[in-house]
Amino acid sequence: MKYEFTIIVPVFNEQECLHELLGQLKAYLAKASKITRVLLVDDGSTDSSPQLIREFCSQNESFRYIIFERNFGKGAALKAAFDHIDTPLLGYLDADLQTYPQDFEKLLPFIGEYDLVTGWRRDRKDTLVKRISSKVGNGVRHFFTSDKMHDTGCPLKIMKTSFAKNIPMFKGLQRFLPAMVLLQNGKIKEVEIPHYPRLAGKSKYNFRNRFMGPLIDCFAYVWMKKSYIKYKIGDRNE
Repeated sequence: MKYEFTIIVPVFNEQECLHELLGQLKAYLAKASKITRVLLVDDGSTDSSPQLIREFCSQNESFRYIIFERNFGKGAALKAAFDHIDTPLLGYLDADLQTYPQDFEKLLPFIGEYDLVTGWRRDRKDTLVKRISSKVGNGVRHFFTSDKMHDTGCPLKIMKTSFAKNIPMFKGLQRFLPAMVLLQNGKIKEVEIPHYPRLAGKSKYNFRNRFMGPLIDCFAYVWMKKSYIKYKIGDRNE
């Protein structure tokens, strides 16, 4: 089977969500508009997530996994996935099921014209503190990147794999995926998607890591933008 699309799912201590998540992913693969597989990246979970992932993947051939020796962070999970993917398209989905796999179908029609298509959770189903901290974080990133995104941190995205592999991933840089595509002269688009309440488990974010972390990362992005190397070859001999 020649896969066209790989969905990346970073996982960190999500045992309460995994049964429902894996069921929804399997159901989506059966009806997806592209031939799709899933790559689960366990970021050093200390609960039963790794065991559940291994068991499920052993029974479902369209599911693969990477399991880290310890917690390295979401940026490292995405970097590992980018390095191991060979399909033309890749997607990104959080494990908490506040976005659903079937909503990739809202983004896929635009990926031909655009190089990254990201969701916009216009009607957020989060706590007041989480909504405020996310809004502040998005505002800070927009100030530094001018990417014109309403919801940079939306955990539902599709990218052309060639662009993803050219992103020099550093810790925290997953917050700047649209901006990093723009640095490559790529085209990006935002599409409204539904947002759902968390079904189980606990959020790994708070005001500190939604504001202070992104603020520090913005300065790293400014350095990255200034130092980023890009080129196009006009001609060469073999």
